[in-house]
Amino acid sequence: MLHRRIALWIACGLAVAPFGYAARAEEPPVSFAKDLAPILMQKCGACHDAAEANGGYQVVNYNHVIKAGDSEMPAVTSGKPDESELLARIASDDEFVRMPQEADPLPAEQIELFKRWIAEGAKFDGSDPAADLSAIIPKTTQPDPPEAYRRPVPVAALAFNHDGTELAAGGYHEVTIWNAADGKLLRRIKNVPECVYSVDYNADGSLLAVAGGTPGSFGEVKLFKPTDGSLVKDLGSMGDVAFRAAFNPAGNKVAVAGADRSIRVFDAASGSEEILIEDHADWVVGLAWNADGTRLASASRDKTSKLFNAENGESLMTYSGHGDAVFDAGFSPDGNLVLTAGADKSIHAWNPADGAKKGQIGGFGSQVLTLVTSGDKILSGSADKSVRQHRLEGFKEFKQYPGASDAVYCVAYHPGTGRLAASTFAGEVRVWNAEDGAEVSTFIAAPGYTPPSPVAAK
Repeated sequence: MLHRRIALWIACGLAVAPFGYAARAEEPPVSFAKDLAPILMQKCGACHDAAEANGGYQVVNYNHVIKAGDSEMPAVTSGKPDESELLARIASDDEFVRMPQEADPLPAEQIELFKRWIAEGAKFDGSDPAADLSAIIPKTTQPDPPEAYRRPVPVAALAFNHDGTELAAGGYHEVTIWNAADGKLLRRIKNVPECVYSVDYNADGSLLAVAGGTPGSFGEVKLFKPTDGSLVKDLGSMGDVAFRAAFNPAGNKVAVAGADRSIRVFDAASGSEEILIEDHADWVVGLAWNADGTRLASASRDKTSKLFNAENGESLMTYSGHGDAVFDAGFSPDGNLVLTAGADKSIHAWNPADGAKKGQIGGFGSQVLTLVTSGDKILSGSADKSVRQHRLEGFKEFKQYPGASDAVYCVAYHPGTGRLAASTFAGEVRVWNAEDGAEVSTFIAAPGYTPPSPVAAK
């Protein structure tokens, strides 16, 4: 239906009212980078990125924004709002013409910004008109988290530091750092996205990558110094949440997967984006490097896992065996297997050389949301509240850990200490000794939260 509507717009043209406008002297000029780029990313990017480009129109960068789509009508005519297709679309009262399509119209004040910007000459005020919109938007400081949580929040991100003594957990506009042995809060890292979906330490523990955002609106990835919470580098912003950020084994690259269907590889030192992969048709929610950092495996809501050359982004293999959404991916230590977790309530093992399925682990009561691999172990968490360990050889279950309080969102494992951690939608974090299942610590990752007192039985 959407494509038919686009064809109708192109065939019939548009009848629009003129947009006469005279800028008021007291108003500062509209900034494309600060005022308009965030709106274009959040409201237009999903249907007009490089992968979709509905109507032949893209909003990937400034050069694309001002360029005509398939209608060949000028998207932006400098100084002439009434001759600019972009403004006609966002201001139209016709639901079959107006953009964004099948969504709420832009507020009047945002339409006014576009009108003023065009009348003022449609100027570009960034560093490079060919740069992605996410790269030119000025960075802002995120709001502080609550001093004390009134209720727990889902913990979607978890990672041990390099020596296994500390555990980083995602929160609301923060990452909290906990003592893994006793569950005591050590420090809080602020200036992070509203929802934190991924935390990852580099090899020596000197950097912590944090990925997240506001669903449907904004995503970003930042590097922090975990010992004091100071911001080291902003790696980038995008028009939807970043689901995963993972350091390569050497610690000099960070791969990022997001709801904008992209995989990006950044240089950790300079923060520059080196590779952009747009090979998936839906959210990319999981990502893993192989042991030598030459390959990337992905997991996507488009029901596939893919293998990429990490040096140039070339697509090498696609695995479609799950037949449903894929949530996480990992490699066997020798790189001869890719392990993927999915909505089909199972873990698959497949050959990265030819995509052939080599094994499957079932027995889960619901979706398998997360997995990690280490040595001969596959450790997983499921929406059925289970945390399990399987052996790579024969894909047999070795141990099931005491039930979590809710769906398990994330698992983390530290091979040096042998500790396994799991976090849940209910905000609980549990730590065990992986081999014998002995509990090490359990806590609610919500600073200041006090659980309600149990009601005494009558």
